[in-house]
Formats: sequence, structure tokens, C-alpha cells
Amino acid sequence: MTVYVLDARTATSHFPGIGRYVVSLARATAALLEEDERLVLLLDPGRPSLWDLRTLDGQGLRLVDVSLSPFSLRQQWAVPPLLRRLQADLYHSPYYLMPYRPGVPALLTVYDLIPLLFPEHASFRAGLLFRWATALALRAAGHVLTPSESTRCDLLSVYRLPAEKVTSVPLAADPALCPRPEAEIEALRRKHGLPEAYVLYLGSNKPHKNLTRLVEAWARLQPQSYPLVIAGAWNPRYQESRLRAETLGLRPSVLWLGPIPESDLPALYAGATAFVFPSLYEGFGLPVLEAMACGAPVVCARTSSLLEVGADAALYFDPTSVAAMADALKRALADPGLRTDLRQRGLARAAQFSWERTARQTLRAYREMLG
Repeated sequence: MTVYVLDARTATSHFPGIGRYVVSLARATAALLEEDERLVLLLDPGRPSLWDLRTLDGQGLRLVDVSLSPFSLRQQWAVPPLLRRLQADLYHSPYYLMPYRPGVPALLTVYDLIPLLFPEHASFRAGLLFRWATALALRAAGHVLTPSESTRCDLLSVYRLPAEKVTSVPLAADPALCPRPEAEIEALRRKHGLPEAYVLYLGSNKPHKNLTRLVEAWARLQPQSYPLVIAGAWNPRYQESRLRAETLGLRPSVLWLGPIPESDLPALYAGATAFVFPSLYEGFGLPVLEAMACGAPVVCARTSSLLEVGADAALYFDPTSVAAMADALKRALADPGLRTDLRQRGLARAAQFSWERTARQTLRAYREMLG
């Protein structure tokens, strides 16, 4: 029996992006296992999660509770004995904070190098810790996955790694993210107090997400019948975009929703007149693909992996230019035909990605590592 252990301790509210990756990968991988293969998930039961991981138990998966945060130093000597007890043949860490001597072949997923590429957005101490911890994780890993070719190239340019050690495996939108009926969209609008038409941004408010420039671009479009809806996890350390909106007098035309339940995301995306994503850098940019899968026309930054994800299905702009961002938004909102074209292109583009494909490529990496 071959036992693969996927560390799902990051499938918590603190790591919404990594959590979505781990849960989606686990579900899809379980359906592809051979009779002599097993997948074990390590869970931290004490941490709040956006997903009910217990629903995965018994679907070709085994869940094992590990009351240890990835930030805990104790994992260095507590997780390796657990892997031995589980008779693990391979350990997959989706995060660079991991046991650095796991005692079994290890595979690592690296999403991005934001703390190194944007040092101005992190403290010197945080950047140093990221560089050091990532180097340890890369040394421990027999193979590395990245969600895009862009991140793969970034990783190879910063760290001395053999090119054959790093493989890009793209992500996908959850199958539940698809066009929704008007009744469901209307119920979503009532629940969150949204008008019939709105422009949506969904993501965090971290500095590289570039929300301050988005707010400034929106100010250039006023007066505007569409409000800008900003939704997603909110870190109180980064208040610049809200303060800028207040300074520009945008209170009525910018709505701040904060975190949104997973079950509300399909209708939120599907009801948007347009979806805007101004990020300066993304390891993959999953919200762009999710918006396309739900039929939202996408207006997107021309940078990093976003060009890989969007291809010819998005309207692009320079994310460092407020004027360019405003012009792209104005063009999309003024042209219903363009929005229809983007919607159709987006649906076709999103259909090219699937978690089954991601799981097959990941499982291939598992098997190749074990020979």
C-alpha cells in the first residue's frame, strides 16, 4: 500500500487561498487513486476553517488530527514521527513552513515569492524569515510544484534549483462556480444589499493587490451608476484603500463587503456587471478564473501569471497606471457588446482548467518521485 500524506493544516480561515487549493486537490485526487494507494490529510481541528473537511472522510481519504500550527516550532519534531506511524511514503506540504526533515520524500507547493519581489510590502524581518524558511523547504523537497509558469520562472531565478526539480501545475475553479439563475443572484443581492448592477473585486487587501490605485481609478469614472464592490478577507493593517476612498469622497459608490461565505461566491461573481482584478503580482490569480467560470466579464492587470490564466479572455491594463485602469473599466462598462464577448471568452477559457487535471498532474509527480 502506498500512502500519500497531504498536509491540510493550512486549510483554515487564515489561509483562504491555500485552503481552497488543498481542499480542491484532495477531493479530486481521492477519485483518481489506484486500489493500492491511499491519501491521508493532516488537519488542525482547533483552527477555524471555511471548509467542513470532515465531509471528505471516507471518500477515499483518511483524516488525521494534528493540533499543531504550521507556525509552531514543535512541528519539526512532532510531525516526522507521525508520518512514520502513518507509514507514509510521501509527504506533500502546501506551505513553506513545514517539517524540514520529514523522514520521507517530500513534495512542496510554492505559490509565489511576494515577500521577496515586493520587499517594500513586508518588514525586513518577515522578508528574511520567508527567504530562509523557503530555502529550508526547497532543500527538504525532492520536487516542487508551482501554480504557474510565471512563478516557476521566478523561483528558478531567485533560488539555485535544477530546472527539472520544478513543475508548474495550474489550478482551477471549483465546479460549483458556474453561471447562476437570476433568482439566486437576486437573493444574493438582497442578502448583501447590492444593486442590480455592480463592478466586483474579490480578494484580500494586501498591498500587492493594488486596491488604492483601483479606488483612484474608480474616482476618475464618477459620476457612475455602478458601485464598486470590494469583497474578501480584510487585514486591518492595510487601511490605505479605505482611507483613500474617504479622502476622494467615494463613500456612496464603493461598497466594502468584507469576507463572503463560500456558498455566496457563485452568485456574487455571476451577478457582477464586470469583475476587476488590479493585482501587481499573482502566483496564479484564481479569482480571475473563478469570475470567468461564473460568466463575469474580466478586466485584469497585465502582469505575472494573470496573462497565463486569462489569455485572450480578459481586457487588460497596466496595473501601475491609474489612468490605464480607469480607461479599461470605462471601456468595459460603456460597451455591452464587449462585455458579452468577454463573458463568452471567459467561460470557454475557464472550461480549459479542471481540478481533475490538476490532481492528475500532482499524482503523477507523487508517483514519479517514488519511482
